[in-house]
Amino acid sequence: MLGSIERFGVKRLALLRQYVGLENAFTADGAYTPQLVAFAQQAKLTLPYPLVAQCEPTLKWLEAKENHLIPIGDPLYPCALSELSSPPMLLSVVGNIDLLSQPQMAMVGTRRPSQYGAAQAARFATDLSQQGFVITSGLALGIDGIAHAACLDAGGKTIAVMANGLDQIYPRRHVRLGRRIVAEGGALVSEFCLGVLPKPVHFPRRNRIISGLSLGVLVVEAAVESGSLITASYALEQGREVFACPGCANNSLSMGCHELIRQGAKIVDCVTHILEELPSSAATVQPPTRHSQLIELPDFVKFVDDVCTPIDLVIQRARLSAQEVTTRLMELELQGWISSVPGGYVRNNAGGMP
Repeated sequence: MLGSIERFGVKRLALLRQYVGLENAFTADGAYTPQLVAFAQQAKLTLPYPLVAQCEPTLKWLEAKENHLIPIGDPLYPCALSELSSPPMLLSVVGNIDLLSQPQMAMVGTRRPSQYGAAQAARFATDLSQQGFVITSGLALGIDGIAHAACLDAGGKTIAVMANGLDQIYPRRHVRLGRRIVAEGGALVSEFCLGVLPKPVHFPRRNRIISGLSLGVLVVEAAVESGSLITASYALEQGREVFACPGCANNSLSMGCHELIRQGAKIVDCVTHILEELPSSAATVQPPTRHSQLIELPDFVKFVDDVCTPIDLVIQRARLSAQEVTTRLMELELQGWISSVPGGYVRNNAGGMP
């Protein structure tokens, strides 16, 4: 439990082990020993309440088979996190713990996305999950929630990293989504003790876990002052890839992404651009089939955007031959799903035939 106490990191835990000894840190009734109190005062640590009082609700929480505690050093602890300069000492997990060590792509962005941003989040979450990636985000309103939901809708798995104890789901508007994540094979993760409420200072700590678990971070839509840029900053420090979706030049919600691109983030408009920057073995699932007859015509519409989409880009996304793609595009246009424009095709918002 010491690892979950505020400001108790790896270095301080090592010092405690060396100078106090974990076996001598508490008395038989759970009170702090004088040695631990002296150490805490010298290290300026916060020891909120006796260990026994802290353990009882956690032990009861662990009675549920989907609830887990994974300390650093445990074989189930994700290697990606253990390599960080300040890894979480202890992870609380609700759901599928095996996901923690699978290839993940983080997706983050504004809590108030535009229609364009929401569509991009859903598209990338769908395409990345179909490539075998676990989608990792923070369950926040906006881009986070859209990414989680789109991943699940596509039959994928997703991880939500929380800034509070896992005896509650925050924000309350995403209680149903959080439960769905667990029910459909995903996981909720936190480094905070049960009962800890979400505080502003917790979110940067949460963000370093989101990026630390992942091979890369995709910032879908974000203003310059967005917390999503904190996640991108952590990703750079951790040696992860950073990707950003471009937006309209006069859209304030895209300014953060444009700033990241100026700083060297990879500009992406399709999942292929992400795959090009990652190891070929990153994903665990085979890419979509090349047999066009297995891709239903309405499903093929997802390869065409609401803005002009060049046919070469559609070929990349569909992973089909130029002839097969051309035939499909003609069929979609005849049925009213898309329209041809100079330079490519656009999706019709009204959809296809009734």
